[in-house]
Amino acid sequence: MMKLAFMGTPEFAVKALAELVASGHEVICVYSQPPKPKGRGQQLSPSPVHAFAESLGIEVRTPISMKSAEAIAEFQALDIDACIVVAYGQILKKAVLDHPRLGCFNLHASLLPRWRGAAPIQRAIMAGDAYTGVQVMRMSEGLDEGPIILSGRVEITPDDTAQTLHDKLAHTGAALLPVALAAIERGGAAGTEQSGDVTYAAKITPAEARIDWNRSARELDFHIRGLSPFPGAWCELETPKGPQRLKVLMSRLSDMTTDQPAGTLIGNGLNIATGDGVIELLRVQREGKGGQDAATFLNGAGLNVGDRLN
Repeated sequence: MMKLAFMGTPEFAVKALAELVASGHEVICVYSQPPKPKGRGQQLSPSPVHAFAESLGIEVRTPISMKSAEAIAEFQALDIDACIVVAYGQILKKAVLDHPRLGCFNLHASLLPRWRGAAPIQRAIMAGDAYTGVQVMRMSEGLDEGPIILSGRVEITPDDTAQTLHDKLAHTGAALLPVALAAIERGGAAGTEQSGDVTYAAKITPAEARIDWNRSARELDFHIRGLSPFPGAWCELETPKGPQRLKVLMSRLSDMTTDQPAGTLIGNGLNIATGDGVIELLRVQREGKGGQDAATFLNGAGLNVGDRLN
């Protein structure tokens, strides 16, 4: 078994940390992003990894920047075999990467070199990929450019959202880590250099999440499911009080046909004409309210066939 440092922040990384501990490895220190204001009171709240590590009695460090001389020196004082990084959210300098005896290793939620960067789960669905995966990678100074130690492939189904795919990948990735670490410990994990076309998974911007009904139904279905539940693809609903943002949380392709303008409500249910075909919205969320299925939403929305969503 190995002495490890772990770096991670969101819920995706919690399962990986739990699996390492359950496998018998000694995680002597956890790094996570600093607590952030949350809720109405804007009280500082620890990240999911921070909270979980504290519940296990593991020391947690939350430096504002891992590039500072102080943070690097504190890390270099750790007596560790390896460092495992899972969605930490900070760039690591060479002085950090070179310190552990066996190296630093990243669990990344794509099949590299496709979808390097911040939002690989969302981008895979938004692009209409048939599958994606998780990989354990030996870290280098470049962004997600290191050699691959171990991979796990995951199918993307027509009813997957970013949340459901996130959960699948978190489970698959957590299971890969102990296997990869066993190979690393034996010295048999030099890794395979990445090959193929490089794509980058840029962070999702609020403007990008807005729905353009002129796109094809197929593209919109990918867009909606890839951004669900957060940040949520959205359009505008006209109300007596003015335009109101409407998030769309789930959709599917419809076999209906129409010659109505894009954005028009047609037929029964929440079927919307697009630039090419029709899409059925299955679950939506109005401002200030929870998610609703289409039937419940239509009962109170005051929409009629022929109305248009902006």
